[in-house]
Amino acid sequence: MKPAALRPLAGEDLVERAQYYEETGGGELGRRFFASATDALRSAESMPGIGSPAIGELIQVPGLRRVGVAGFPCGWFYLERESHLDVVRLLADRQDLEGLLGGMD
Repeated sequence: MKPAALRPLAGEDLVERAQYYEETGGGELGRRFFASATDALRSAESMPGIGSPAIGELIQVPGLRRVGVAGFPCGWFYLERESHLDVVRLLADRQDLEGLLGGMD
């Protein structure tokens, strides 16, 4: 198990996306999103290799993985480090992933 360390933008993404779902679909939807997002992160902590490396390979960010949030069109992006998961962002599938994640370390 490797604990997740959220970068500031990843934490902001989580709060903003949960607020968005709450505002557009009500409190229950916001809570359901938050629970699903944290469950996805816990799964990655338990099995760091679970995330797909496909987007990282596509945008040439070695080691970048994505684990999806069940029931929602978004996912966590992270790098596996020796002692933890370096959680970079929580982004929607339709966002400019290369623009937001390309060139990062």
